[in-house]
This record gives sequence, C-alpha cells and structure tokens, in this order.
Amino acid sequence: MITTSVRLAPDVLMRPAELADATWLSRSYQRSLGHLRRTEPRREEGFYTPAGQVERLRGQLAERDAGRVMPWVLVREADEEAGEPDVVGSITLSQITYGPLRSASVGYWIDAGHLRRGLASAAVRAVCAVADLELGLHRLEAGTLLDNAASQRVLEGCGFTPYGTAEKYLFINGAWQDHRLFQKILNDRLP
Repeated sequence: MITTSVRLAPDVLMRPAELADATWLSRSYQRSLGHLRRTEPRREEGFYTPAGQVERLRGQLAERDAGRVMPWVLVREADEEAGEPDVVGSITLSQITYGPLRSASVGYWIDAGHLRRGLASAAVRAVCAVADLELGLHRLEAGTLLDNAASQRVLEGCGFTPYGTAEKYLFINGAWQDHRLFQKILNDRLP
C-alpha cells in the first residue's frame, strides 16, 4: 500500500485518502458543486453527504487494497482559527494495470476556493513520481472535456501529450461527452 504524503504548498498536503476524510470531502464537494458540475457525472444528492462519501471511500479503499486504485486527498492543514484540517481536492490513479501495459488513469479536482494556486499541477507531478518510482508503472493517461483548457494546461505542463480524441467517451453532466486524451510515458524500464 502506498503511504506517500507530499507537501504541495505551505498549507496543503497530499496524502492517501482515509475513511475519516468523508465529512471533509462532503464539505468540499458541496462548496464546489457549481464549479464541478460541468466536468463531473450527475450524482444523487446523497453522494454529497458524509454518508455518501463514506460509501464512495469504502469502495475506493477496497479497490486500493486490491491494487486497482490509489486515491489521495489534498488537505489544507489546520490553522489556529479553523481548528481542523479541510479537504481542498482529490487525485486518484484508477484502472491500475500491470503486465505488459503497466499503466493507470489519472483523475483530479480542486476545490473551487483553491483554484489557480498550482495545486493540480503539483498533485499531478507528485502522482507521476509515485506511479513511476513506487508503483513501477510505464505510463499514465488522462482525459479532459474538449473545452477544459485549464485541465489541459495542467496536463501539458506536467509532461503529458495529447494523443487523440475519444468521441462520446464519458457520461458527464447528463450527456455523453467527447474527451481529449493525454498520456505521459514515465520510463522505458522493462515490465
């Protein structure tokens, strides 16, 4: 199991997700709903509750234990006034595959109140390093909506290159949406 934590900013730490993050994830999703709606699947209202996040995290942690998923949260550490830390984003490696492919898919989001701080770029770079050095993967892939220029800049800035467009790739915001596909070759080691 990956235990790597990485400081992304003076007040933000990326660390493996835990079941105890459910309440903080719920709060962050609720704060960011307007921002995320355009790029996320439509979800039942229960998804945005602490109980909904417990259910989602249980599934992710079971997949992590099976070696197929690795979820992290981006946590703004407590300051004296706030009294507790807060989740300000998430990044996940999913569809982790070994054998001759040695690949995974990267997905991430940042809380609407913490955009344009470089957190997405820092998290993607950190996850690339973990995927290469700790998981021994060869490549990572990611997809964005065609008009999601901000996420495309993040990926390209982290060394991902576009390699095609997938028509009606994912069901996002109530419709099958085309996506621009990106990949990053991490190394040329033998599998």
